[in-house]
Amino acid sequence: MIAPQRSPAHPPAALTGRLGAQPLPDGSGTRFRVWTTTAAVVHVRVDGETHPMTDLGEGFFEVTLPVRPGARYLFLLDGAARPDPYARFLPNGVHGEAEVIDLSAYQWQHPDWRGLALADCVFYELHLGTFTPEGTYRAAQEKLPYLKDLGITAIQLMPVAAFPGQRGWGYDGAALYAPFEPYGRPEELMAFVDAAHGLGLGVFLDVVYNHFGPDGNYLSAYAPDYFTDRFHSAWGMGLDYAEGHMRRLITGNARMWLRDYRFDGLRLDATASMPDDSPVHILQELAQEVHMLGGTHLLLAEDHRNLPELVTDYGLDGIWVDDFHHEVRVTLTDEHEGYYGGFQGSAKELAQVINRGWKYEGQFWNVKGEEHERGKPADALEAPSFVYCIQNHDQIGNRAIGDRLHHDEKVTQQEYRGASALLLTLPMTPLLFQGQEWAASTPFPFFSDHHGELGKMVSEGRKKEFAYFSSFAGEHVPDPQAESTFLGAKLAWDEREEGEHGTTLNLYRALLKLRREDPVLGQRSRRNIEAGHVGDVLWVRWRTAQGERALLWNLKKEALPLDSLELTLPPQVMLHSESGLTGELPQPGTLGAGEAALFGTP
Repeated sequence: MIAPQRSPAHPPAALTGRLGAQPLPDGSGTRFRVWTTTAAVVHVRVDGETHPMTDLGEGFFEVTLPVRPGARYLFLLDGAARPDPYARFLPNGVHGEAEVIDLSAYQWQHPDWRGLALADCVFYELHLGTFTPEGTYRAAQEKLPYLKDLGITAIQLMPVAAFPGQRGWGYDGAALYAPFEPYGRPEELMAFVDAAHGLGLGVFLDVVYNHFGPDGNYLSAYAPDYFTDRFHSAWGMGLDYAEGHMRRLITGNARMWLRDYRFDGLRLDATASMPDDSPVHILQELAQEVHMLGGTHLLLAEDHRNLPELVTDYGLDGIWVDDFHHEVRVTLTDEHEGYYGGFQGSAKELAQVINRGWKYEGQFWNVKGEEHERGKPADALEAPSFVYCIQNHDQIGNRAIGDRLHHDEKVTQQEYRGASALLLTLPMTPLLFQGQEWAASTPFPFFSDHHGELGKMVSEGRKKEFAYFSSFAGEHVPDPQAESTFLGAKLAWDEREEGEHGTTLNLYRALLKLRREDPVLGQRSRRNIEAGHVGDVLWVRWRTAQGERALLWNLKKEALPLDSLELTLPPQVMLHSESGLTGELPQPGTLGAGEAALFGTP
């Protein structure tokens, strides 16, 4: 049995070190620390040997042992074995032993990387399990040169915090500090981030701080105090951010991803579901701590409420804006089920969203079951703080079969490419979802790998959650639990240069080149643009000291003679959504149905 090295006595108030297993800087051993309100006696079992931990008072237990990284361990609470909720790696899943990890051991090849300004970000959201056939960090790393060549500047990873099973979206994370083992080891995730930085790409991580998954979360076994019935979550127990340990768990997790893994920023999932009655809201404290780390670290909120104070008061950097996506979708598909019922669609409505930043700024949100006034004016926000998309994981996966925008029978390829031209020329921060750039044939349905009764509950619960979409009542809704649902979501990389896929990919390359190099489109300010419409034709006009640009998107179902519009356009055709970078339209003086064109001054 290894003789423990007893920690020196120190007052409980001074216990500021992290919980879990911490390798000592001099390599002499590992300090194990636990906080619990449920156990009177705590042990740690390391590589099969059990060691008592010293009671330091106020629920803290600690012991230092001469063991090195790579050792496997569990804690024993009054004799009951429990996984470490602060584990840095769980090689056998969320119910198994943790591995001692030295997060400082990786040798960074690009230590001088300082991050990206939000204005320079073109986000590419990807799911590691389906982005490549292998579904690993290493395989995704091999695709980084492709993303760089495409014109992407920032990768947005869907959650990687450990969750149960072998596949899933990651929003049921149970161990926030441990990267999901099927994707690879912690050092392989670091190597992915490092390689991206070497190519000039930022890397962002989606984190879930509003709930824990129902399977594999052992926090309450250590202390029920982490949770509260003052608040309730649609996904489980309410988190008590006013409790100091829960607060430190969240802020410490953010610091770990940004400091130790060197992510450039975090996308905060469903911040509307993070109620906090503390004097300082948890989101504000997160922003303060993140921005104190040095370099450029960004925090983005996924929040449907249209609240500018998330940026102006709390200090977050940007917001995923639903209204732009919803208005584009309704315009092209005329869908009005569920939350699409709050949008009318049309060139006129799109122009309003572009001019105002979002649609709802205090109007009544008359969607069944959610009737209330929604949003506030966004005049104080600049363009980069609005993250716009025409697809993301939610808006595809919330559909019964995970069909993408261009899969809809009402949406032509021309309209899809026109929407893409609008997205990538606006000064707002654009986000693409994996495969969007070639109009991928593969869907992205919801999938999971829960066992037994929980798996059945997930499948049935999903149908109930989206019962307002008639497609969920059909017989062809993929079973989230079936492995075939997951495999069917993997991108088909060999299709991307073929036919319509190749045409779309070429357009995206051209649009991103223009966004990167054009001096007018490079001005990321709402003050430079104005949007309007002539019937079913949307126009957006840029006026800057560097010149003038105008985008036309023909939303009519027939070709548009440009001389029929009472608009004065700049003389040069810079880009056409079917032809890419060009000096003229395929049919001079005419814009085809669904097509978009960008005009500029020389």
